[in-house]
Parts: sequence; C-alpha cells; structure tokens
Amino acid sequence: MSNVIPTNLTPKEIVSFLDKYVIGQTNAKKTIAVALRNRYRRLQLDEDMQRDVMPKNILMIGSTGVGKTEIARRLSTMMRLPFVKVEASKFTEVGFVGRDVESMIRDLAANALQLVREDQNELNQEKIEAYIENKIIEKLLPPLPAGASEQKQADYEISFAKMQKKFESGELDHLKIEVDMPTPSIEVMGGGNVPPEMANVQESIIKVIGGLNKKGKKKEVTVKEAKIILATEASEELFDEEKLKDLALKKIEEGGIVFLDEIDKIAVPANSSSRQDPSKEGVQRDLLPIVEGSNVQTRIGMVKTDHILFISAGAFHLSKPSDLIPELQGRFPLRVELDSLDEESLYRILTEPKNSLIKQYTALLEVEKVELEFSEEALRAIAKYSAVANEKTEDIGARRLHTIMERIIEDISFNADEYAGQKVVVDEALIEEKLEKLVDNEDTTRYIL
Repeated sequence: MSNVIPTNLTPKEIVSFLDKYVIGQTNAKKTIAVALRNRYRRLQLDEDMQRDVMPKNILMIGSTGVGKTEIARRLSTMMRLPFVKVEASKFTEVGFVGRDVESMIRDLAANALQLVREDQNELNQEKIEAYIENKIIEKLLPPLPAGASEQKQADYEISFAKMQKKFESGELDHLKIEVDMPTPSIEVMGGGNVPPEMANVQESIIKVIGGLNKKGKKKEVTVKEAKIILATEASEELFDEEKLKDLALKKIEEGGIVFLDEIDKIAVPANSSSRQDPSKEGVQRDLLPIVEGSNVQTRIGMVKTDHILFISAGAFHLSKPSDLIPELQGRFPLRVELDSLDEESLYRILTEPKNSLIKQYTALLEVEKVELEFSEEALRAIAKYSAVANEKTEDIGARRLHTIMERIIEDISFNADEYAGQKVVVDEALIEEKLEKLVDNEDTTRYIL
C-alpha cells in the first residue's frame, strides 16, 4: 500500500522544492511538509495502527496574494496526488439550490481517475506504442487469410518488418488510412453536483447508448494523426477500467488533498446581525462530517474521507478563526499564519522563483526577437511601488506585481515589432515615469493599480 504516495521525500526536501516557487512563508511550508511526511510514515505502520492515525488538517491564515494556494498547488503537482481546490463560499446548505459539499469529493474522484490513467499510460508506453504500430501497419498491409501458404507467410513477415522500419523512421506519416473515431464521451449532466443515485442511472443510459454506437464513425486521416487517435483506443483496450477505478480509490483515500479556499467567507462574525444566506453556519455543519470522516458515493465507488488531508485558507479580515463553529475549528488543529509581503519579499518574488515574473516577460518578448533587460535599480523600484500601492489601498500581496509589470511593459509589448533585434533596458527612469504619479495619487492608485 505504501506505493500509493509516489515519493517519500523528507520534510526538508519538500520545503527545498517549494522554495523554488514560493518565497518566504517558512512556517507554512514546514507545517505542510510535516503533514505530508506523516502520511508516508502512517503507511509504514501495521494496519491496525494505520486506522487510528488521522491526518492533522491545516488552517492557513493570511491576506490574499501571499502564497496560500500556490503552496498547496505546487505540492500536489510534485507528489502526483489527487488534488482539488474549491471555494467554500460557493457551497450552500443542503436543501438550497447550489453545489452541495459532497461534490468536492466527487471532483477529487474524477481527478484521481485521470491521474491513475496518466500514470498507467506512462508505465505502459511501450505496449501502447506497439498496439498503435500494429494497428496502423495492419491497415496498410492487411493480414493474410487463415489458409495462406508458408511461402506467403514468410513474404508477409518480411514486408511487415520493412513497414515497421518505415513506421519508426516516420516515412509513413504522410499516408492516409481509415480509422474508427472514438465515440465522444458523454458527461453526466450536472457535473459533480448530481445525487449519486441519479448519476448511476445516467451512467447506465450512457453505457447503453455507448454500446449501440460502439463502432464510432470512420474517418480518413494521415498516419501521423492516427497515432494520436489510436492512443486513446489503446489505453481503453489495454487497461481494465474497474482496476483503474480501484487504484484511483486507493490513491484518494491515502493521498487525496482538498484545498478549501475562502473559508473565512462562511464564518459568521460574533457581532454580525445577519445570520441569513443559504446559511453560512449550515455549510459549516455540512462540511463537518466530510472533514472528520464519512463515506461519499462517487463514480469510482464509495470514498472514505477519513484520511484525506484538508487544507483550508482564508484572509479573516472581517471574521476570526474563532467565529467558525467549535466542532469545525477542532477539525483543523494546525494553524499557520502567513506573513504579509514587504518590499524585500516583493523584490525576491520578482527575481528568485524558478519561473519568476521577470523571466516570464523576458521569455515572452524573446519570441518577438526583443532582448528585454531590467536594471537592479528598476527591480528595486518595482518592489517599492508595489509595497506602497499595497499600503495605500487594499493589500493584494504579490498580485500587485502583475498589475504594475503590465503597466511598465505595456508600450514595449505593444510596439514589439519596432524593437525587433534590439536590446531594451528597463531602468529606474522608466519606472518613475510610468508609476510615480499613479502611486502618489491615492484615488488613481485605487482604480488603476
């Protein structure tokens, strides 16, 4: 069972990976790294003990744009774990029109199945390629009838071997063959928000319709295009769908992560007179059984949520974590406060991450043959103006950098054809010219930056 989590990275290695993408926030990284390592540790225990070791869910508190979502998103990508990000504010209490909280587990199930399918395709790449090769060569060189003589069979094998060499070298790519197009998959109406019983009925109907149209329509395509079309068919033929569902189920129950964003929006401040809405408190009570462990019916089977890791996050500007119902507070024992971003942090975000904003803009303009360069003073000025704009108006963290960078690069980007083959240096003077008046005037800052 321990192969469910594909990597057994130590907490230090996890933090080191996150440092490439998220600047600062060491406490949050450490907390999440330990939570993930504990899941690996749990899987090494005997089954009796495994059942009792529950994940320690995490509540991240910090204003927008400080890296809460980015930390969770990067981790799920790195560890190839089923991951779903949902806004708590879009759920409504059972009985009201809208998404019910169980839909996030159904979304997680769909994500897990997709991950498992991708993993299996990767592991069985050779089998898939052999299947595609045989299918295409059989279209170009039809097999001999059953009673063919040995001489004919020997000649056929020689011709087949020659075709294989041509196929591998790409010499057949321009030829046209007729293939069965895959039947379009009909999604269950209503997405993840359909009650399980209705979803099962819809799936049964879809299977019947799918059975009637199993052949799909034939289409003439080039060999190059056929390789892509037949990859889906190969995947369906080679893998047992039920086995994939079992693997996905295991992957969710032992490695799933649900990121609950905007959890502060369903907290009811103590001084608030408005306890209406399709009740915020009702949504909290609906969340409770899923977070503490229950069974949810999904398309891949019954998912037990006992060992799914829940990471919730919120800015808590208008409310406090203590405004959540006590039972839900107790289900998020680990609290992490994320630091607001100062001028130095914003400078580091501009320059240090693996695919930082500066590297992105430089690469985008390289496409137009423009060599873009930022002076050190310019980078410091961008960080300074971003910090000032955040102080004067709403603090939106690192997202302010996107607004300011667009403002600075706008003219260069628009007139890129005139700068082709040249080196353009963004210096402090250009930054001052573009931003000084905007940042000094608080009203202008509110509307433009």
